[in-house]
Amino acid sequence: MSTTTNQVILNIRFKIKPGKKEIFRDSLFAMINNFKSEPAFVNAIVSDDLDHADDLVIYEIWQGTRESWIQHELTKPYRAEYEGALTNLIDDRIVSWLEPVGEWGSTLTNVRR
Repeated sequence: MSTTTNQVILNIRFKIKPGKKEIFRDSLFAMINNFKSEPAFVNAIVSDDLDHADDLVIYEIWQGTRESWIQHELTKPYRAEYEGALTNLIDDRIVSWLEPVGEWGSTLTNVRR
């Protein structure tokens, strides 16, 4: 089921190298501070995984589509420095591209149920 929300959600799980979580978190928070003023940015939530101490998950909501995000956001200069640092900080990154189809309890997305 697809809706026309003009929003895309990135759900990214980072598997962080042992002993690197605080350094990674500082790097991630610095990048968020860069992109939080982007016109297409809606919201970001960063969470620790309670069952996997070396995992961290970020959930980002953006106006637009996957294609517009890749074209306009991925190319930002501050992302190059961040991406370069990841090699030494993470073992893996799992990215899920999501499209909102329902929301309850807030008004962050353009969909209602």
